[in-house]
Amino acid sequence: MKIQFAGLFFLVICLNTGLMQAQSKVTAEKLGDKIEIRVNGNLLTSYILSEHEKYPFFFPLNGPSKAGVTSMRNANYPHHSSLFFGCDKVNGGNYWQEGLERGQILVLRADILETGGDKVIIENENIWKRPRAESPIRDVRTITISAPSKVLYQIDFVIRLEMLMDVTITKTNHSLLSVRMDPDLAVINGGTMVNAEGELGEKDTFGKRSAWMDYHGSRMGGTEGVAILQHPSNEWYPAPWFTRDYGFFSPTPMYWPENGENTQLQKGQILTLRYRVLIHSGDQKEADIKAQHDTYQNE
Repeated sequence: MKIQFAGLFFLVICLNTGLMQAQSKVTAEKLGDKIEIRVNGNLLTSYILSEHEKYPFFFPLNGPSKAGVTSMRNANYPHHSSLFFGCDKVNGGNYWQEGLERGQILVLRADILETGGDKVIIENENIWKRPRAESPIRDVRTITISAPSKVLYQIDFVIRLEMLMDVTITKTNHSLLSVRMDPDLAVINGGTMVNAEGELGEKDTFGKRSAWMDYHGSRMGGTEGVAILQHPSNEWYPAPWFTRDYGFFSPTPMYWPENGENTQLQKGQILTLRYRVLIHSGDQKEADIKAQHDTYQNE
């Protein structure tokens, strides 16, 4: 009996040791005006916090292959910065497109709350400002980054926006959480954009309400991509999507306001938005994005 018990105890220890060894170590380090996030020592992404940028954003966003899955601006769309959050036409200001004098989401603080275990947690506070105008919005972002497996990385956003005055957002397609894909993965270059209903490409997904969207493509002998999942607690859930076959997608109700003209928010109102971004190997079925959202909606 003692021998059997000892054997069982040894087996449990081995299993636990194996799980600990398999668990990814996620770290964050602040270096100048950015925070670098690494998984087992490999760079996953950097959170760019520079006062010279339009807004804080993530770049690069490296997939399981260690190649970037997003792009950083181009001549036609210099306001697309990889993975970012902003909004145009807020009380006459522009917190999306280039030009700091038009409006800027300025970082007040970015604190690393947890690092070195199975996840990184960052808390980031920002003020929306522009010259000769009062700030309309303050936001606090809690960002949790983890690596559930070797072929799946996860970035969770909880974005709490406080209205510092009455806010009117005129109808705009430039708004909220957005991803600009690497050109190699874009639909126009053979990639796939698909929503939760299985609809494909810009023609069939543009303006459609859907709980999630996945964008992936093949390169270097493999397939990888990015998915954005909306949480059911969000206002306007599921928000309709602004999609482009050249590699852009964003869940945004601001282009389809209920009154057809604008979205109005009251002074003191708190708007909390939650998203999960998945960087994954395979297509949406191999990464099982549906199951991932089923889990997320119950969290």
